[in-house]
Order: sequence, then structure tokens, then C-alpha cells
Amino acid sequence: MHFPVNIPIGKSFIPVHFVCETLAYFLGYSYYAYLRKHTNDAISTQNRLVIFIGAACGALIGSHLVGVLENPTLLSHFNLIYLMGNKTIVGGMLGGLIGVELTKKKIGVTVSSGDMMVYPLILAMIIGRTGCFLAGLEDGTYGIATNLPWAINFGDGIRRHPTNLYEIVFWIILWVTLKAIERNYQFTDGSKFKIFLSSYLIFRFLVEFIKPDYFFSFGLSVIQLVCIAGILYYYKVFLYPSKLIKPYARTPVHLL
Repeated sequence: MHFPVNIPIGKSFIPVHFVCETLAYFLGYSYYAYLRKHTNDAISTQNRLVIFIGAACGALIGSHLVGVLENPTLLSHFNLIYLMGNKTIVGGMLGGLIGVELTKKKIGVTVSSGDMMVYPLILAMIIGRTGCFLAGLEDGTYGIATNLPWAINFGDGIRRHPTNLYEIVFWIILWVTLKAIERNYQFTDGSKFKIFLSSYLIFRFLVEFIKPDYFFSFGLSVIQLVCIAGILYYYKVFLYPSKLIKPYARTPVHLL
């Protein structure tokens, strides 16, 4: 396979990465709309829209802010183009979380708004990371050099960790695990999203060690520091896991 993978159109082409990114948004939202249609949503349509706007604004700011800080040595080049050209999923997720929480507090919504988004987000991430993989070196989500048998040459002659594929495997495992839990238990309000995000933060913290990041003298990168902040925010997920699920309520059987 030659990277990046593009779709030829006459003398031009369309990057597969762009196609996957577009599909990720479209299919992710379509899946969310399907789930909401078949679920008794405690949040009104109007409030959902306002929360979406808050999430989008927070994600936009967080994604670009962490992306810019990802390599402190390049901050001297800071300008609008540099700001808009750097973004990261971790910053987007945590920025979106902050945007959602602030918006919900403003409009008085107290129930979870994220649980319904978990599976659509996982689907979108799988499709999006597929595009990242097919983009090769252009996307910058590849890993460091390795001699492992599944290492991939993305076009520069160096066999690397396919960290984007590792992430796809992570999302599939998380999806299957959550579904397996739901066969016998019910997640308490907001717990599914907490597991979703905290699990991803742990995964990203670990996988960053095999990516060509900028690491401070103490051995951690900016993204890893941000991951630690998010993990600490969700510390109750790890201290009280039994509170995340409860048995399904069973309808009592009345004997005649």
C-alpha cells in the first residue's frame, strides 16, 4: 500500500482522509439521531441544541489550544495559521466536556447529556482514525520506529508503530465491552460517558510513549499532562466502580 491513499478524479484527487472525516461526522450524527429517536430522552430538543453548541465551541477551543501547546518549541511561530493548523482529539474532547458542563449549568440541565453520544462518538472515531491511517505521514498520528512484525512503512522507509490502528482496536474493544456490560447491568446516569472518556484518556496517555512527541525533561508530553488532568477529574470512576452500574429493575411477578 502506498501512502497517502487518495481517490483519483481526472487529473486531481480527493484525500481519503477527508472522505473518512466527512463520513465520521455524518454517520456519527446519524447514529445519534437514530438512538435519540428510539430513546426516551430527558433533555428537550431545544436544550440538546444549546448543549451541542456549547460542546462544539469548547471542542474547537480545546482542540486547537492543546494542539498549539503540543510542541512548546514551536510557540515562537504562533499566528492564526499555526493556531488553526494544530488540533488534537484529547483537547477537543476535554474542551467539549468543559463547554457542555458550563452550558448545562447555565440552562439548568442536571441529567447526563453524554451517555447517548458514546456509541456515535466511538463509531465516528473508528471511521476518523481509519482516515488518519490512510493519510500516512501527512496526518502525524503515526508511531515511532519499531521492528515488530506488524510495523508499517508509511512512505519514508521507516517501519513504525501503526498507532492509529491501535486506537481503532481500542475503540472496538471498548464498544464490545460496554455492550457486554449492558446485557446484564444498567449504567447509572452519566457513567457510560465517564467510562468512555476516562478509558480513552488512559489509552492516550500510554500510547503517547510510542509516538514521536515532544517530551519535557520529566518524561511526559503536553497531551499526557492533559490526559492526567482529565483522569484526575474522573477519579471517582476508578475509586468507586461499583457505583457506575446497577442491576436492571425487574418487574415483580404477582401470583393469582
